[in-house]
Amino acid sequence: MTNPTAAALLARSNRLGADPKNTNYAGGNTSAKGTEIDPVTGEPVELLWVKGSGGDLGTLTEPGLAVLRLDRLRALTGVYPGVDREDEMVAAFDYCLHGKGGAAPSIDTAMHGLVDAAHVDHLHPDSGIAIATAADGEALTARIFGDKVAWVPWRRPGFQLGLDIAAIKAANPQAVGCILGGHGITAWGDTSEDAERNSLWIIDTAAAYIQAHGKPDPFGGIRPGFEALPEPERHARAAALAPTIRGLASTDHPMVGHYTDAAVVTDFLASEAAPRLAALGTSCPDHFLRTKVTPLILDLPASASLEETIARLHELHQEYRADYQAYYDAHATAESPAIRGADPLIVLVPGVGMFSYGTNKQTARVAGEFYVNAINVMRGAEALSTYRPISDAEKFRIEYWALEEAKLRRMPKPKTHQGRIAFVTGAASGIGKAIATRLAAEGACVVVADLDLDKARAAAAELGNADVAIGVAANVADADAVQAALDAGILAFGGVDLVVNNAGLSLSKPLLETTEKDWDLQHDVMAKGSFLVSKAAAKALIAQGMGGDIVYISSKNSVFAGPNNIAYSATKADQAHQVRLLAVELGEHGVRVNGINPDGVVRGSGIFASGWGANRAATYGVAEQDLGAFYAQRTILKREVVPENVAAAVYVLTGPELSRTTGLHIPVDSGVAAAFLR
Repeated sequence: MTNPTAAALLARSNRLGADPKNTNYAGGNTSAKGTEIDPVTGEPVELLWVKGSGGDLGTLTEPGLAVLRLDRLRALTGVYPGVDREDEMVAAFDYCLHGKGGAAPSIDTAMHGLVDAAHVDHLHPDSGIAIATAADGEALTARIFGDKVAWVPWRRPGFQLGLDIAAIKAANPQAVGCILGGHGITAWGDTSEDAERNSLWIIDTAAAYIQAHGKPDPFGGIRPGFEALPEPERHARAAALAPTIRGLASTDHPMVGHYTDAAVVTDFLASEAAPRLAALGTSCPDHFLRTKVTPLILDLPASASLEETIARLHELHQEYRADYQAYYDAHATAESPAIRGADPLIVLVPGVGMFSYGTNKQTARVAGEFYVNAINVMRGAEALSTYRPISDAEKFRIEYWALEEAKLRRMPKPKTHQGRIAFVTGAASGIGKAIATRLAAEGACVVVADLDLDKARAAAAELGNADVAIGVAANVADADAVQAALDAGILAFGGVDLVVNNAGLSLSKPLLETTEKDWDLQHDVMAKGSFLVSKAAAKALIAQGMGGDIVYISSKNSVFAGPNNIAYSATKADQAHQVRLLAVELGEHGVRVNGINPDGVVRGSGIFASGWGANRAATYGVAEQDLGAFYAQRTILKREVVPENVAAAVYVLTGPELSRTTGLHIPVDSGVAAAFLR
């Protein structure tokens, strides 16, 4: 049963974290002090419940709390070796844990344990950070809050900051919180309700003061030509640029992207102040740890041609990498972790919007959200004063902190397809759905493309939220529809790496009963459809410069001369040869093209359920419900083939183990000797 003090803390945390005006995703931490019976002594023991490392306030649950004995935590002040060795205290927190301890204690644990208040909130609100990053933040704090809020000069989070805040609270008993220079706010209270009320009062008071006393145009005037393009044109330009930008951002490590064209972003990029402020970078540690110290900002107007824009992005990317290397070299010591990559995580394109990047979609999306927070912070600071973030030297001490490095090393090993973006056609059912499911399970972001949009969205929802999969409509026989579907996937995830041509249908008729319409429909969907999808995808794959995979779900019938199957088998043979042709043509770009030849995939198959199964069963003289078993018995292995078997072949072909394989067809048919490849 959850301790009542901890339960109240969780409820407060969830309320505060649910509103982005209070704090950003995974930003800040909250705590409560209370008692519980020690199972060893049977006596009450004072405990600290505090949000653990890496958690998110809005979704915090009991396992996300670290639980420490307050007497032992406070006793650490007696062995504290000083600010030069304060990092050693993080390991000491482990010796203060109560029982199994819950989550790992965060670096801010000292702040919560040492401050003499029953309930403490540390948050990263835009309004509070605006005051914290203003050039005259200390004076503004006194002017806005009087003696109810104290100013704490910038100090890197840690044990000493906890001591500093504890001392300031003791010296200012009338205060309900403080502004942490360059960082955020901390508030406290005797009850959970008091702490929450004080936190919200600081946040709302700062926001109201900025609104009432700030300049109406803190970013200055509009730069002619840098205004947002009309929405359709804006999105079309974003889709055209996204593969190139993702490729640049993935020079050192493959990245997934996120795109936003929210007005807060496009208005900032159109302003006179944007180049100056972007160059100053972000300030709050939670911000720049996810956005890097500065973004890459394009210095061309929205009217520039696509070719001119792409060329300039390449130039700016080289300059960015050189500048980041110089930043690292200027501040690194012999003990610093190795540079983690010199590519930007935020790319700003005036008139179009913001592209943000991370190792997965959620990380990329959150990076973008954090830069929006940074824009809001800059606006508030500039409205009242001048935006002045912490120095690059201090940013480096955070970014390449040994404790941050240790946190990164504790991250689980990535799955084989993490960071890869898959586009699967005909993926709302059968083989396509099984492929989408397997790729998502292996860490890929998946675009479920299907003729039926509702079914595509439903299938995507089964895989997870929009950070995992989206559903799009895709009539593969229509070039414009294919491009629109691919563009939707590119805007959702930043690009494309893995394309599976699976969409299909089948008409089982002998030659004399096969009409011209039958022939055209069969070839439009599979032969022409695969060509259109591959052509559109290849353009994006080449622009990215990251290689990639195209997989054709062909068939045993591409090489086997079965009865009453002229249109279907001929188009499958067409697909099979496309594999060979494209493998040769796209190899120079690192794009591998392979095929899979399934047979007898009856269970779960949309094709077989739509009448093909009944036709094939009649052709072979068996009951339709026995068709799968019939196919299995005519194979060498005597085992039925199911959609998951085909999905496994896609997984192997597109994973790391067959990275030197292209132009291959893999039979997934339990062994049909007549279809052996020669």
